[in-house]
Parts: sequence; structure tokens; C-alpha cells
Amino acid sequence: MPLDMLTSPSDGTAFPTVHRTAVLRLEQGRAEACDDHVIEEVPVALVYNRISHAVMLASPENLEDLGLGFSLSEGILAGPGELFDIAVREGCDGLEVHMDIPLERFMALKDRRRSMTARTGCGMCGVEKLEAVARVKGTVTRGAPVPAAAVSRALADFAEHQRLHQLTGAVHGVAWVDRMGTIQAIREDVGRHNALDKLVGWLARTGTDATNGFVLTSSRASFEMVQKAAAVGIGCLVAISAPTALAVRLAEGCGLTLAGFARGQRLVVYSHPGHLVA
Repeated sequence: MPLDMLTSPSDGTAFPTVHRTAVLRLEQGRAEACDDHVIEEVPVALVYNRISHAVMLASPENLEDLGLGFSLSEGILAGPGELFDIAVREGCDGLEVHMDIPLERFMALKDRRRSMTARTGCGMCGVEKLEAVARVKGTVTRGAPVPAAAVSRALADFAEHQRLHQLTGAVHGVAWVDRMGTIQAIREDVGRHNALDKLVGWLARTGTDATNGFVLTSSRASFEMVQKAAAVGIGCLVAISAPTALAVRLAEGCGLTLAGFARGQRLVVYSHPGHLVA
């Protein structure tokens, strides 16, 4: 995407994705005044049937994907067909993603409504009951095994797909990769959970088979990353950094193949290793 599109308003709003700012670079005893780019971080409210449910800090692009993906990964909707309408609008101090959903889904949401005015990428803030954390039921259906070489191929191309990270160095990238190692789509955000939700929204919107490939993320594999992936039927999650112990236990229990430390030819598989083959 051209730079002028990133520094111009996104989604028809007054919020660009990237901000140009004056900086002073200090290097090897020299000082240079120049311009640099920083990622925007905007309060985004997810509004269901005119009632705000969650507020998060996010990068202001692909917000319709964020709204749909969040709705699916959080179990608010059972499928993309239950999202009747979606629109991004400007609010008082940020952006609002307005979604129309079936009355029964909205009533169920009200029953377990939680306030999630959170810090960047924090999707667990405001959960009222501990049992709500472990909401993944059943097991994930995995497709055909993924060659380990496909992970290496995706890693080799990963950086060039992360245009916002190249420009600002301050965002996470989450990609959908097919079994041949080709990156089909990538979403970026200041919050890793937001980036994953955006990718989930893309998967649902395009009808992509979540069992026929894997997710590659630039972040660590937290419990919630595994939870969100499993909730929408993603069978394999590969992280550049490490997983947490809780994430490994959840992945093992729900049938998801979880790998970490994916760098070059290196890969550490923590659960269901038979899905990644040499």
C-alpha cells in the first residue's frame, strides 16, 4: 500500500494509520533532524445493536475485519452470516465499529456483558468470571499435515508483507499461510490479539478453510491467541516467539498444533507434533 494511503484517513474517517513526526536521530556522535513515521493507536469501540460492548486500542485500519473477527473469536456470533450489517464511524474520541446482530445473540451478549476498556491488545481485561477464560469446548479439526518447509518459506517472506512494521517498527503481524508456505493474507495492529481478530475476520469474509493452512504470528503465543484461534477452527498456530505454559495446555487439550521459536529453519512444536512433518 502506498505511503500516502497509510498517512491519509482510513475507512473514510479522520484517523490515518501512520503519523509523520519530526525526530532527532543520534548515532555515532552525530545528530540529525529528520522525519519519521509512528503507528497510530486509536480507541476503537465495538458497538452491537447500538450498545457499546468493548473498547480497545487498535490501529485504525481493517476495522470491519476486526469487528467480524472479534465477534467470532469471542463467541458472540456463531458464523459470519449472523452479522447483518457493519459500519465504521467516528466517535467523540476515536472510532466506533457498529454491528447489527440477531436479537438472540444480542440478548446472550447482554447476559455476559463485560466492560473491556483495555490497554493495547489486552482482550482479557474485564472478564467477570474465571470460567469465562476457558471457554473453548471440543477439539479442533486439522486438515492435512503441514510440511515444516512451508513454515520456513513463509518466514522468509514474512517481513516484506509487514508494511506497517517496516515503516514504524511498532506493530504485530499475523498471517494466513497455505500448506505450500504462501502467505495469503496478513493483518497488522499494535495489539497482537487485534491483528489475529482482523485475520479471523478476513478468513470468515473470504470463506477460507481454516483447516487448510496455518497462522503465523510475529508475537509470542499467549493463552488468548490459542483460544481465539481454536474458537474459529484454526488447527495450527506458529509463533516467532515463545508460548506460555497455559497456552500449551489449552492447545494440547483442544487439538491445536502449537509451535514457537519459528526462525529460519528452526521450529519447536509444543502440541500435536504430528501435524507438522519434516
